[in-house]
Amino acid sequence: MNLDSVRQIADAVLYEGYILYPYRASAQKNHSRWQFGVVMAPGYAAAEESETSFTQAECVLEHTGQPAVRVILRFLQVQRRTGAGGTWDEAVEREVEVTADSAALLGDGVRQEFAVDGGEDREGDVVRRREPLAGAVSVRAVEAGGPWRAVRLQVRVENRTGLGSVPGHRADALPSALVAAHAIITVSGGEFISMTDPPEWARPAVADCRNEGGWPVLAEPGGGRQVVLFSPIILYDHPELAAESPGELYDGTEIDEILTLRTLALSDAEKAEARATDPRAAALLDRVESMDPQTLARLHGTVRSVGRSPRPASAEIVGAVPWWDPDADASVSPDTDTVTIGGRPVARGSRVRLRPGARRADAQDMFLIGRIAEVQAVLHDVDDQPYLAVSLADEPDEDVRIAHGRFLYFMTDEVEPCS
Repeated sequence: MNLDSVRQIADAVLYEGYILYPYRASAQKNHSRWQFGVVMAPGYAAAEESETSFTQAECVLEHTGQPAVRVILRFLQVQRRTGAGGTWDEAVEREVEVTADSAALLGDGVRQEFAVDGGEDREGDVVRRREPLAGAVSVRAVEAGGPWRAVRLQVRVENRTGLGSVPGHRADALPSALVAAHAIITVSGGEFISMTDPPEWARPAVADCRNEGGWPVLAEPGGGRQVVLFSPIILYDHPELAAESPGELYDGTEIDEILTLRTLALSDAEKAEARATDPRAAALLDRVESMDPQTLARLHGTVRSVGRSPRPASAEIVGAVPWWDPDADASVSPDTDTVTIGGRPVARGSRVRLRPGARRADAQDMFLIGRIAEVQAVLHDVDDQPYLAVSLADEPDEDVRIAHGRFLYFMTDEVEPCS
């Protein structure tokens, strides 16, 4: 099975939070890295209750009688760099592969121990040091019960690294940890059940699953069910990387466009420090600075509709392409539709006075009472009730909000037409 697209998602998980904007060692945010999928050595986890020495995936697998499972454990080994520039933690990618045929899977399971060598590299005054790691991966299945051929699959990853003494600080314990630990799990002779939206028959078995430190999602492209990604970051089933994203930013819980613009706004001195902090930060800066206007514009957003090609949000904002779907309902036209309020027709361009009432619970609405707004679109909700998208008429920068499609929304009984 080709896992290239799954690995792309897994790589984003692997390096999530590796280095945070503004990508400099001196930044306060980068004093507390490695937050996702950290599996500590048992000695440190026993002394620090907020840490753990294992991670465990459980999911439901229906099969044809001869299921076989392959587990690819992936994690980062901390590589501590010291030298004239101070101390900084880099990382080395590691993988451990475990297979369980049907006899083992439906029998006693499989337990495979692994070891990762430590080492030291010198380059002039710079020293890169890695601590040895040890661990184990266990794979087993338990019958799920019921009339279906289904099992509850368990994949457990343990850090078994021994410590001479227990570190007093988290930073000192990280070199003996499995960082950003996650697993790609594939099956032959069966299919995984969605843990997010299981069929009715599988719900009791799904409810019995216990996941620690991560969440398993279906990850096979095209909607298939033979690949699961056990991720320390909660994802939806069948996650995808946005085609518009030009590369890793490592702070993926933030918006690409915002991070890119902020990175471009760094001073030359800040950029020089970031480049000296980490090779991945240097590559990120080079990529951002070489980005052409078309690539940058794509970061602003894309709207995807089923059966239709992606459309840049910028094109929809200026009206080059309708932002609703006329093919789905040709009778709807928010730019030209009209609704009658107080006996008067109201459409795009009409001016209304805002009268937010008891139906609205937002305390900010009290500041909008009596304000004049211009209608930007007449819309309808799922019950075919009309409502209005409006912009404030007396705000000096409202044109910027209009250009980005950022409107206020009111029901028709919350406005009154202006004379």
